[in-house]
Amino acid sequence: MLPAAALLLAATALLPQEAGWLAVLVLVIGLGVPHGALDGEVAKPLLRPRFGRAWFPVFAAPYLALTAAVLVAWRLAPEATLAGFLALSVLHFGREDAGPGRPVEALVRGGLPIALPALARPEATARIFAVVTDTAMPVLPGWWGFFARAWLCLALVWLLAARPAPRLLRELAGLALAFLVLPPLSAFGLYFVCLHAPRHMRALAGDPTRAPAVDRMGRAVVLALPVFGLTLLVGLLLWPTYPQAPGPERLLALTLQLLAALTLPHLLLDAWVERSVTPGARSNPEPVP
Repeated sequence: MLPAAALLLAATALLPQEAGWLAVLVLVIGLGVPHGALDGEVAKPLLRPRFGRAWFPVFAAPYLALTAAVLVAWRLAPEATLAGFLALSVLHFGREDAGPGRPVEALVRGGLPIALPALARPEATARIFAVVTDTAMPVLPGWWGFFARAWLCLALVWLLAARPAPRLLRELAGLALAFLVLPPLSAFGLYFVCLHAPRHMRALAGDPTRAPAVDRMGRAVVLALPVFGLTLLVGLLLWPTYPQAPGPERLLALTLQLLAALTLPHLLLDAWVERSVTPGARSNPEPVP
């Protein structure tokens, strides 16, 4: 399935810009977004013993409140929210890809899908985020260019000093090539759908303490469906509140803003779980009934 998705995402580069955006967004929503729908399964082992059947409202209330706060922030301070979204994305992607205890590697790997579009295709990247922020953005903000150049220097130093394994080098080279030859949104979709989302789901399936019910990839997909459906419903309810732009632009703004809004509680949940689950508990998990 992943090779087919990768081919489809690469093929979107052959479409006109807005048609390509639409195709990428459909794939990102359908194949990428569901991995975040497992957050309830991650919270359940920690909350259910304390709150019983009320665990889900206890989990959902602050999660949705944080999501709503970020959506409001997009309207009140779009450029600041964009900066926060990109920074959180670097942290989130880096932590997922590199794992804990590797801060420099995490910055290099998490920064790749954020910095390379600014270096390789700055005008096309600025066009995407002009739509998302609903602001005039003929060029990328200076702070983004500074970050991208700083990331490139860090990545080169890390590659020379750390001498990463051949498998990791192949992954980084493949990703870099994708961001160099594909439009920014197509390359991001390729990373998000074919690397980030399945890596997150495999990690949950391989760690019985974080989400005991997620014991294999097929089960992960099934368990993600209810919350994924709820996410789609939230998106449909939000649709009328967005500017009356052409359909692909409207979907682009809604999708990336909602991804940003979900990233904050997703990250905070991961941090809370890391603090709450002790090493001993990880080695001797007790499934929650």
